[in-house]
Amino acid sequence: MATASASASTQCFNSCLPLTDNCHSHPRHGGSSILRLQLSQIPKSRSLSSSSSSIGGAIERKDHHPQRSSFARTAAVRHLVGSVTTTQGLRFAVVVARFNEIITKQLLEGALATFKNYSIQEEDIDVVWVPGSFEIGVAAQRLGSLGRYHAILCIGAVIRGDTTHYDAVANSAASGVLSAGLKSGVPCVFGVLTCDNMEQALNRAGGKSGNKGAETALTAIEMASLFEHHLK
Repeated sequence: MATASASASTQCFNSCLPLTDNCHSHPRHGGSSILRLQLSQIPKSRSLSSSSSSIGGAIERKDHHPQRSSFARTAAVRHLVGSVTTTQGLRFAVVVARFNEIITKQLLEGALATFKNYSIQEEDIDVVWVPGSFEIGVAAQRLGSLGRYHAILCIGAVIRGDTTHYDAVANSAASGVLSAGLKSGVPCVFGVLTCDNMEQALNRAGGKSGNKGAETALTAIEMASLFEHHLK
């Protein structure tokens, strides 16, 4: 009975699939036919992106990309942005270099005016003076480690001279402010002008190019708000 059933099944399979010249019968294997089909003869209705197997009439489909369906169901992406209008309770420190004071005082005035315009109270602002831009980074780091301030402004002016001293001070000031923020975890905003001459510096300290101190203060407010309201 088993032999008859197997023979009938083989005949049914052979009748359903087209044979090619590559189909051979091997008598030494009991006379059963080994079918070799060309890919072009496989029905086009079969999907290459999924596999199916038929066992007892049941069809099992295997999806090769199970994550695609779940991706569409994820929650909406959140965008966290600091506010420049919700400023109540925020405290700031301003580190200012005395060197090139004719420039740095105007930058400071621009920063303080911006704080006032955005409702920052005077008692919530501390101004710390240091000799030059080179010393800004270490002072900013100490202030950040105190835990009193939500952001620290770093104001200075480095003007190119006849030697390479300019490059050393400008690079050290930038890396010092960055390091202060990373080590203390408090936003330290870079407001040090690096200019080729005094005219460029004056233009950026309230002249035709605006006041970079005011821009620094606005950045500090936004970063303080971001950290206080979203990244605590």
